[in-house]
Amino acid sequence: MGTREGADGQARVLVTGWFSFVDGEATAGDVGAAEAVCAELAAAGITHETAWSPRFRPEGLGLDEARERGHTDLVFVCGPVSGPQVRSLHRSFRHCHRVAVGVSVVDPDDAAARGFHTLLPRDVEGRGGQRDLAPGAPTGRDVPVVGIVQAPGQPEYGARSAHEGVHRRLGRWLVGKDCARVPLDTRLDTRDGLHCADTAQFDALVARTDLVLTTRLHGLVLALRNGVPALAVDPVAGGAKVAAQGGAWDWPVVTVDDSEHGPDTGDLDRLWHWCRSEGHQAARSRAAEPASPLAGELTAVLGAALSSR
Repeated sequence: MGTREGADGQARVLVTGWFSFVDGEATAGDVGAAEAVCAELAAAGITHETAWSPRFRPEGLGLDEARERGHTDLVFVCGPVSGPQVRSLHRSFRHCHRVAVGVSVVDPDDAAARGFHTLLPRDVEGRGGQRDLAPGAPTGRDVPVVGIVQAPGQPEYGARSAHEGVHRRLGRWLVGKDCARVPLDTRLDTRDGLHCADTAQFDALVARTDLVLTTRLHGLVLALRNGVPALAVDPVAGGAKVAAQGGAWDWPVVTVDDSEHGPDTGDLDRLWHWCRSEGHQAARSRAAEPASPLAGELTAVLGAALSSR
């Protein structure tokens, strides 16, 4: 890589990317590529640290602080090497030996690209490319997949509707859980390629999750239908149809007391741990139980009505 030695005889590398800029973004691909580079540097015994956007990781090292750390080398990972943010990086770290790796070079004459002492691109406009770095990120951490089904606003409940507060509290609480979050929409659409078109397709999604977090009645019952534990929260103060289904299925549901406050985080934590343990077997047992008797009652009513005509 051509790293240089600092005053103490040690190379100190700063790993950067679009995830380092305040107005940049952190993607799984970019961060994965950075993790792959960091693993390679660690294996080579090269001292390094990563710069993060304060909007993504406010506790991490930011570019402003990094400027005072005396790094000898800067590595820019992934994404396009173009635009004012990259050009600004060159000015801020002009004292560093600068290398770009696994990047896309759209315009080799762009000052953002020419500012690097060395370019190790994944692709250059008009030419072939090399494999991206992201698949080289270390693996091994197993996290649950959580499907999230949110109820829309339900004006029929009037002042009892606590949807906004419930969803805000759930969002803040879920940030603290180590899980992969997958938004699930029960709305079917035969003309939109981003929605399921029928119940079998929605079942296939739910069945592949480890847990469903839901404020919607059908998020609860379709999770149980597929043997997946549901962490259900009724978004109506005092409980309404979600809580009623919890009673019908003998399944725990978190309720709220008023429309101003969300669910208690202690209740959420307890139900989370239960769903992640014995809740799996409980959900599988519910999936094996008989369906609702209402359809049978309907045919009996209609049969009696038809026979009396």
